[in-house]
Formats: sequence, C-alpha cells, structure tokens
Amino acid sequence: MSVHSITPEDAARRLPDCQRILVIGCSGGGKSTLSLALCRRFGLPFLSMDRDFFWLPGWVKREKAEERALIAEAVAQQRWLMDGTGSSSMDLRLPRADLVIWVRMPRWLCLYGVFSRALRHRGGTRPEMAPGCLEQIPDREFLSYIWHFEKRFSPLILKALQHHAPDCPVLILKSRGETARLLDLISHPD
Repeated sequence: MSVHSITPEDAARRLPDCQRILVIGCSGGGKSTLSLALCRRFGLPFLSMDRDFFWLPGWVKREKAEERALIAEAVAQQRWLMDGTGSSSMDLRLPRADLVIWVRMPRWLCLYGVFSRALRHRGGTRPEMAPGCLEQIPDREFLSYIWHFEKRFSPLILKALQHHAPDCPVLILKSRGETARLLDLISHPD
C-alpha cells in the first residue's frame, strides 16, 4: 500500500497555503509538540482529539455519537490543525485535510516520550488534554497500545489514507531529526 508521500522540503513549501492539517501517529511520538509549533507559526486553530473530542473531565470517555458529531462540526470549519489519530473518524477528517503529517516514530521513542511527559506533567493536565484529566504514569494497557501500534494501527491508517484521501500529500516523519528539519525549514524559509 502506498500514499502520496512528500519530503520535509516539499511540506515546508506547502504548509503556508494549507488551511487544514491533520497530524497523526502513536502516542508519545511528538504529535502535540509539533502541532503546537505549526499552529504558532501559521496561525491555525489547534484542535486536540483528546481534549476536544475524546475525553471529558476526570478521564470520562465521551459517547461515540457525540464525539463524531463534534468532529464533523470541527472539520467543517475553514481552518484548523487537528492533533490525534483516532482511526474511527478518519472518514470525517481525511477528506477535508490539505496535508497529513504522520509522526511515525519507533516504539521505543514513543515509550520514552510517554514516560517523560508523565513525569513532566504528573499531577497536572497537559495543554492538549481535557480539563481534569490529570497526567498519570502509563498503565499496562496504554503501554501495550504503544508497543503494538505499528502492527495494529498503521495498516488501518494506510487503508484510510488510500480510501478517504488518496491524493492528499502525506509527510511521514520517522525520527526527531526529520521533525527538527521540518521545523527548521518553516522557521527559516528561503
């Protein structure tokens, strides 16, 4: 399976004209950090799947029908950057995206990212999380999700990209260096 893959240089040229960007990938890979940097640089409204759609205060999961209605309303807006994977709503989000950035880091780096953010925000709420969802040390279920993400969820992402956005450009970032390269390119355009 293939997608319309582009380079960081190509993405940097396209980003100033993008109105709707989808940033996807495994937890702990750096999606939110990248998303917030892109929003600051291009003045895009930041939408977090976790904060705005998935979770209610106190780690209460929102009802699926309400979640989908909120996502449908959000993607209808003219400009946004949406941070989060949520494969069950790709049918709503991908057709509206001008660009997809897939943060596809190795699982060890995602695990490191999750543990370091848990320590950094422990007892508090991250900016991309719903109010009242206090950061915790990851449990076994969440660690298993990260460990198996590439095998279980990447094929679903590829299938969704091909089905719902076959012509949408996709930047795949596989290392912190590639992410840094993208941020450098948009910070210092030619």
